[in-house]
Amino acid sequence: MSCLHKRPKRTNSQEQAFQEQVKKVAQENGKRLGLEGDADLQFLLNGGELIKIRSTSWKKSRFFKLQEDCKTMWHESRKMFKKNQTFSIDDIDSVRIGRQSEGLNKHTDTSVEERCFSIIFKARKKNLDLMAPSREEAKRWVSGLNKIMSNMHNLSRQQKSEHWIINCMRKADKNDDNKMTLKELKHFLRQINVEVDDTYAAEIFKTCDKSNSGSLEGSEIKHFYNLLTHREEIDVIYGKYAETEGQMSARDLLNFLLNEQREQASFEDALKLIEKYEMDGTAKEKKHMTKDGFLMYLHQEEGSILNPAHKHVYQDMSQPLNHYYISSSHNTYLMEDQLKGPSSTEAYIKALMKSCRCVELDCWDGANGEPVIYHGYTLTSKVLFRDVIKAIKDFAFKTSDYPVILSLENHCSVDQQKLMAHHLISILGDALVTKPLGNTMPTTFPSPEELKGKFLIKGKRLNKLDAAFTNNNTIEEDTVSEEDEAADCKENGQKAKSKKSKIKLAKELSDIVIYCKSVHFNGFEHAKDNQAFYEMSSFKESKAFNLAETSATAFMHHNMDKLSRIYPAGSRTDSSNYNPVPMWNVGCQIVALNFQTPSKEMHLNQGRFLPNGFCGYILKPEFQRSLSSQFDPNTLTRGPWLKRKIFHIMVISAQQLPKVNKDKHKSIVDPLVRVEIYGVPADNASKETHYINNNGFNPMWNQRFQFNIQVPELAMVQFVVEDYDATSQNDLVGQYCLPLTSVQNGYRHVPLLTKRGDVICSAGLFVHLMLLDAQ
Repeated sequence: MSCLHKRPKRTNSQEQAFQEQVKKVAQENGKRLGLEGDADLQFLLNGGELIKIRSTSWKKSRFFKLQEDCKTMWHESRKMFKKNQTFSIDDIDSVRIGRQSEGLNKHTDTSVEERCFSIIFKARKKNLDLMAPSREEAKRWVSGLNKIMSNMHNLSRQQKSEHWIINCMRKADKNDDNKMTLKELKHFLRQINVEVDDTYAAEIFKTCDKSNSGSLEGSEIKHFYNLLTHREEIDVIYGKYAETEGQMSARDLLNFLLNEQREQASFEDALKLIEKYEMDGTAKEKKHMTKDGFLMYLHQEEGSILNPAHKHVYQDMSQPLNHYYISSSHNTYLMEDQLKGPSSTEAYIKALMKSCRCVELDCWDGANGEPVIYHGYTLTSKVLFRDVIKAIKDFAFKTSDYPVILSLENHCSVDQQKLMAHHLISILGDALVTKPLGNTMPTTFPSPEELKGKFLIKGKRLNKLDAAFTNNNTIEEDTVSEEDEAADCKENGQKAKSKKSKIKLAKELSDIVIYCKSVHFNGFEHAKDNQAFYEMSSFKESKAFNLAETSATAFMHHNMDKLSRIYPAGSRTDSSNYNPVPMWNVGCQIVALNFQTPSKEMHLNQGRFLPNGFCGYILKPEFQRSLSSQFDPNTLTRGPWLKRKIFHIMVISAQQLPKVNKDKHKSIVDPLVRVEIYGVPADNASKETHYINNNGFNPMWNQRFQFNIQVPELAMVQFVVEDYDATSQNDLVGQYCLPLTSVQNGYRHVPLLTKRGDVICSAGLFVHLMLLDAQ
């Protein structure tokens, strides 16, 4: 039912009937989204003219409207072979009102601020910058799109699944007659990633075609849908516990929660779940749960692998800052590679919206006296320092209230450094920490809780922090050695002398470096004897990995009262990443990765920071904070870190895996699941299921795995679904990673994320998990 299908010309009466049908479909989908009769939804369905903006000279009027599936936007195009274009609401990351994108800032005047809005996409797709005819219409577009996105996000996985299947059915109905022929049924099955032979397709068709009319309609299509979505594994689990009139009583449900899910549940908890998820009024009255209600519960957060209590900030946030792992980005300004890719404020926004709490700014002298940010000695484009600070101020605390560290790599002249200090102070205002908290010289870091909504500057400082409490502002010399990373950058870029050069430092910039003063690392003993708590070092990955291997315990003790920042080798010109896990194993806090590069390492980073409200801070285990600890991840002597567990996993099934090769009409996935454990070297392991031929819709494995875990507090589990290929590398279908300490026992659904870390709406795994103490 897409506008893109070519159809024979209809008569007036056919067209009228068709439009009535379209309206009915839109109403059904609106109802499914909980937006029945909503004025904003109707506004989007009617559509309207918007000005699409690409540059100062390219501003063109285009008609936009929401399609009747309520999840696809259509807009006209003047391209020769693409007269119409569509994009899915699922692909939208956010909608920003006003001139809040780089493009709108650059190509429009402040006078049209209230008419502008931007659609930001999840993948590398360019932003869609738009201008409405009036302020009111701009607000309607933004409000309508946000409502749909919010309501789609709040649908359970079961509801999303139904929404998706029904819309696939409609697309398969090529002639819009609300009937399904055998040919259309086969087309539909291919769309939902199931390959069936002609005999089996004909068999399903015959079973459902009760009227023998040669096509399915009404209740016959419903019968087909029920056959298709029937889940045998749920029947088995439900049947085992439904011991009251063929249904689960509250007592039966409690038995399931205690015996299978291993939850600390009460009879009241079981009643609450029935009240919340049971849709059948009669069953609800009896305090019973039907199979449909049970499936609904399993698809909600209570049935998810991630402990619902960990979806919010649940850790102690009053410890010193260096007691936390901090989500950190390297060369944050880059959208692509390190040599010729674009620099952009958008890259900072994307990182901050992923709760990154430490961003990097490579600062260089720019034209007209204005400092710029780019990757020195390369062809990457430049962006104004001032614009970056504005973007950081606007987006720093949208997803997390906890402090953001601005890591400055300073290559500027003194004059432009003064301007940098001016921009930081004037733009960030009171949110910028310009002196230590309290009235006396601190001996340790403040906590993330004390620094909520604050910015910290990491950079060089000309004197000790004590100067902030005395009238003695004497500076012996106004030069400092370059940042370690800056020197490495120069070595790679210029093949220059290895000795670091000195740079002049403006006092104004030096004075706002409070808790994160950059110093060169001269060994752990030297640091212990000579470095103050606020003096921190940056380590190139090769140096850090070597220290983590040869001096793990000393490295961990160094991180107990100081901060350490790790950054990728300069040779990673493709913006690839190193494995962050060995760095977390020795307590390093600022493990900086290239956020712009979708990779296994970024999946691990997303998994590490998934709990604790995805706030960008994770409290390190006690044994990485206690001065008496002798923990070494490489040798594992006896200690409080050794809590041996056996992790049992059964990979049962998957639902609605997306097609990997969407261009190939007949391409169906052959899925397999790999379960990987990351942590201390002794815990690292990987096991995988067999692959299943031609079924991405409802493959079933029922394969059991067992992992022996030594240090559960540092372990993470990752589920990877791949499309098996005998002749080349397997393609990633989806993945999900989380700390072992956040895993719920029992029968659980596992959401799946794309390579870029976005949720695949209707897809998921169904597993059984049990983490038990080893004997």
